[in-house]
Amino acid sequence: MTHPRRGPTSPSKKKATKHTSGQRSIDDTRATEIQGALVKSGYMTESTGHWDSATESAMQKFQADNGWQTKLMPDSRAIIKLGLGPSSSSPTPADNVETASAPAAR
Repeated sequence: MTHPRRGPTSPSKKKATKHTSGQRSIDDTRATEIQGALVKSGYMTESTGHWDSATESAMQKFQADNGWQTKLMPDSRAIIKLGLGPSSSSPTPADNVETASAPAAR
C-alpha cells in the first residue's frame, strides 16, 4: 500500500481560516477595570464595559505618553502604572513565616 507524497506544492485539504493579528481580546470585566483607570487618568471620558476602538486609542495614547511602544493591548507595565497590577494586600511568604512562628494565644 503506497501513500501519496505531500510536498510543499501539493494542494492542501485544510480549510482556509481567518487570520487574526495574534491579539487576544479582553473580557468585559477586565475592560471595565482598565477603562475606569483610563477615565481616572484622563485618557477616556466614560467606560463602555467593552474593549473597543476608543479604549485601544486611549491605551495607545497612555503608552505613548509614558514613552513606551504603543500597542492595542496593554502590557504589564501599563497595567501596573494604571494601578491594576498585583495586589499589595496579598500575604507575602515573609508574612506567613511571621504568623507561623508566633506563639499561639491561650
